[in-house]
Amino acid sequence: MISQLYNYWWAFILLGVLAGIVSGTLGLGSGVIVIPALVLLFSIEQKSAQGTALAVMVPMALVGALRYWKNPAIEMNAVIILLITLGALAGTLGGTELAARLPSGTLRKVFAIFLTIVAVRMFTISPKPLRQNAGEDLAGQNNMSFVDPGGMKNEAEKQ
Repeated sequence: MISQLYNYWWAFILLGVLAGIVSGTLGLGSGVIVIPALVLLFSIEQKSAQGTALAVMVPMALVGALRYWKNPAIEMNAVIILLITLGALAGTLGGTELAARLPSGTLRKVFAIFLTIVAVRMFTISPKPLRQNAGEDLAGQNNMSFVDPGGMKNEAEKQ
């Protein structure tokens, strides 16, 4: 089987180009393109496709992240990156253990359901901006508040 795949070296390069374009343009990991292609087009087992996608993601993500980092019009917060990375490393350990225990058919179905849910949510829900620190510039925000005094009188009127 593996020897047959080597006859399609050009298809793997083309898959890499497509995954790179989609990843760089949309900020998606390679798994969204690579896993379905490897499973559906090349008949590679789900777990092997997932491992391959993770291996491909590292160099591709580093190149893409550096290109975004160098763009002065794009703000990337190093603290947010570090915190997500710490969580992702822990999650990857648990996720790969779980994937090793689940049957490939179950993983394939869970992957398809996950992609469907994400696609529907991305299409139907508008993003809410992350709230900035309270001391930052509030220009352009609606800061009006309405207070109903509820019939209370000030101290001068009571006397």
